[in-house]
Amino acid sequence: MPKLDAFGIVVDDMAAALAFYRLVGLDIPPGADDEGHVEVTLDGGVRLMFDSVEVIRSFSDWEPPTGGRRIGLAFGCDSPAQVDAVHAQAVAAGYASRSEPFDAFWGQRYATVLDPDGNPVDLYAAL
Repeated sequence: MPKLDAFGIVVDDMAAALAFYRLVGLDIPPGADDEGHVEVTLDGGVRLMFDSVEVIRSFSDWEPPTGGRRIGLAFGCDSPAQVDAVHAQAVAAGYASRSEPFDAFWGQRYATVLDPDGNPVDLYAAL
């Protein structure tokens, strides 16, 4: 059976996207900002790939989706306080909040910010 090896996000502005994902905790080298394709290996070996619109269009007839999300991601935090801190840091850096931190009925501190391309990024920790 095939196994999930990688997933990708198409970005309008590579430097802006990478700055956001560094802020929420990914270790991305600073020199990657000018690249058209960037990969980060996550825990467990799965790769998260960032591709500029130009790179994607160089080998496909890709068009941005309409009427829906491109992708949704969730980042686990070590504590409810870290959810609040990362959310506050993202908002202070100019990223939009979709959901202020709250204590969810399913037992997590939860918040959502939007990356530069409008993708929702959830932040959560067990209560």
